[in-house]
Amino acid sequence: MNYPHLPWEIHVGDPHPFNARGPSIDNGTARPTPDRYHDPEFARLEWERVFARNWLLACPVSDIREAGDFVRFDIGPESFIIVRGDDDDVHAHYNVCPHRGSQLVQSDTGSLPRFTCPFHSWKFNLEGENVAVTDPETFRPEVLCHDRNLTSVRCEVAAGLVFISMDPDVQPLKQWLAPILGQLELYDIAEMNVVQHRRSDWGSNWKGGVDAFAETYHLHAVHPQTQCLMDDRTQIDLYPGGFSRQFVPFAQPSRRYADQETVNPGIELMLRDAGIDPAQFEGTAHESRAAVQQAKRDRSRRFGLGYDKFSDTQLSDSTIYSVFPNVQIGCHPEAVFLHRFIPHPTDPNQFTYDTCILFRYINAPGYAAPAWMGLAEDTDLTGNTRPDIIRTGLGEPPGMGEVLDQDSELLPIVQAGARSRGFRGPLWSEQEARLRHFHAELDRQMAENAGG
Repeated sequence: MNYPHLPWEIHVGDPHPFNARGPSIDNGTARPTPDRYHDPEFARLEWERVFARNWLLACPVSDIREAGDFVRFDIGPESFIIVRGDDDDVHAHYNVCPHRGSQLVQSDTGSLPRFTCPFHSWKFNLEGENVAVTDPETFRPEVLCHDRNLTSVRCEVAAGLVFISMDPDVQPLKQWLAPILGQLELYDIAEMNVVQHRRSDWGSNWKGGVDAFAETYHLHAVHPQTQCLMDDRTQIDLYPGGFSRQFVPFAQPSRRYADQETVNPGIELMLRDAGIDPAQFEGTAHESRAAVQQAKRDRSRRFGLGYDKFSDTQLSDSTIYSVFPNVQIGCHPEAVFLHRFIPHPTDPNQFTYDTCILFRYINAPGYAAPAWMGLAEDTDLTGNTRPDIIRTGLGEPPGMGEVLDQDSELLPIVQAGARSRGFRGPLWSEQEARLRHFHAELDRQMAENAGG
């Protein structure tokens, strides 16, 4: 097992290979200095040595199904256009006109037959080639002999997700994702569509966001309302390259919660999700998780949902992945939660929290995204309409539900403390093993790429 200090056996139901613990990885006990959370020079080097060298999640492939479909992907100081070309391949270009540097697209998503610069109307095809220069006769031929195509970057697709890299020599995406690729592929993310997309600015370093979402140690203190329906005793698995996984048990109370018997309203919600009438359920709250798993298996057999490939744990719990450097993916057979922690272009004390819910539409009774995800009743689940991104600014409540709003209020408090002379760096428990693993990979790349 990864961590003998966390010997909790969390699984119920039949044993399954998917639940097997990851390889043994010991990241030591060192205490990193806190400058990584606030120092502008650290942020500058981090951008060059980590973000500019890695694969970055740009969008789900469902956002660019047809030729001309595009997504604008902004991260740090850069902006990219991700587009399905006329050749049916996926391409990624810097969102920059080679003439004078104007950005080409301002909308988040859309569909165009070509890209036209808003400044002087130079035109480019979807593959990034310049196809028209306005008044070419007014340029000296020696000027137009220079490369005037868009600057493209590496772009590859895996597990229904589109990644880009600014490093032309980055290893192939599927090779990089190999430690967790087979697991992600089980969820058929390519068949899911974005049904909610929110983006909000938070007063914290982006790594503060990664840290908060990679552990359940804080739930009892920050989100006590969750304790009646989810356990913070979890299984943590670490994989090479800074990747990690965490099983978070749902549909049962935390072992910190006093009442393990009463089927409380939170448990009732999850029973209904699985098609169980709480009024007819004769088990205890602690037994509801196994009942949810069995009910979902029954539903799958009735309507051909294909749940045979999933473990019982996957049917009831949240299986959460960290994808280095800045992504968390919460996986469920019906829906997937994508979380991205986008560094601010200039201020290491801010980041943008970008989250979207992807749902696989199946017209079957009772089949829906998990109710705890909080989708509005009028949400279009069919995938026919790509929702607009809902934005909130720094200091505004993001309106993402009680739990995420609590996180947005807390992280600026943590960030303020991280800048204090009195803070000497984090002391991570084994419940925070994913944090230590992430920071160990960050430090490794910061050192390894120092000479590049």
